[in-house]
Amino acid sequence: MNINAVHHIAIICSNYEVSKDFYVRILGLEILQEVYRAERESYKLDLAVNGYYQIELFSFPSPPKRQSYPEATGLRHLAFEVNNVEEAVEHLKSENIKVERVRIDGITKKKYTFFNDPDGLPIELYEK
Repeated sequence: MNINAVHHIAIICSNYEVSKDFYVRILGLEILQEVYRAERESYKLDLAVNGYYQIELFSFPSPPKRQSYPEATGLRHLAFEVNNVEEAVEHLKSENIKVERVRIDGITKKKYTFFNDPDGLPIELYEK
């Protein structure tokens, strides 16, 4: 097997318009394609980070809530690299998004912080 890269991350949201606004307007991801699949009553929104296709945002009618525990088995969080964590934090706060305090990674000495998407998915910002 020859894995080249992570192709995409799929996220199911509870409110499509709210999540679309969050990922596109607030986080600044680029819309590559938006499709409504009538047979599934579902939107599929393909988003790019810095020109690279990376996130699929899905809506489904009445998706079940996912249990979220910080140290539970499975995907822990989604992380984005930013040039300046403090600037990113100020932007998020200006959009009334609660952000944890900025911390320093004990190994890399890089700054990082966490916040949540509209459905509570933990998102990390990690300074380049």
